[in-house]
Amino acid sequence: MLVAAATLMSGCHMFGKSKSECHSPQEYQRAVQVAPLKVPSGLDSPNTQGALVIPAVDLAPPPPGPKDACLDNPPRYKPAPPNKAASG
Repeated sequence: MLVAAATLMSGCHMFGKSKSECHSPQEYQRAVQVAPLKVPSGLDSPNTQGALVIPAVDLAPPPPGPKDACLDNPPRYKPAPPNKAASG
């Protein structure tokens, strides 16, 4: 009974991504810029003013360590103490 209760209380946490899985290269990281659309003569070209451009990245961030949290988990932080001079 205790094992069943512990299993139910853990929820889907056991089936989530492991840290090593979220630190491996992801599918979106292989995205590349494609050539602009070539419109045949006699047709109107679409409005491309709002087209998204993948920016070039010169510096890559350091690779995450084995104990680092995944990016989908927000980092832990400690709020700054209240500013006593501003509140008075």
